[in-house]
Amino acid sequence: MEIPPKSPDGSEKSPQSKELLTSNTASTLCISSRSESVWTSTSRSKWDIYHKPVIVVSVGAAIFLFGMVITSLSCIQIKNKHVYKMCGPAFLSLGLMLLVCGLVWIPIIRKKQKQRQKSQFLQSLKSFFFNR
Repeated sequence: MEIPPKSPDGSEKSPQSKELLTSNTASTLCISSRSESVWTSTSRSKWDIYHKPVIVVSVGAAIFLFGMVITSLSCIQIKNKHVYKMCGPAFLSLGLMLLVCGLVWIPIIRKKQKQRQKSQFLQSLKSFFFNR
């Protein structure tokens, strides 16, 4: 039977128990949560709010324009014409899909922002009337 080596500080904890003691999974889950609390009233800049949909719209527009160039090359270029005819519409559709998704995402964010402002206003009214 093999005896596990003792640690230099004299504690006889197994490596698994050390992992369990140092693991803070629950606190990490709470910190990394994406949902924002209604109770916090931190103001964010417009870029912080809209940066993801703006990036999606710009990438979608770039891919769409690239697809237009590839598709137009299929009309001009004689060599490898079938490759351009296959890839052009694929880039067109992918770019258009990203462009539309980003454009739809912006009004959704605006609606959420309005709902968050309303809920904060209602919460302040509740606290005003019930904390007397």
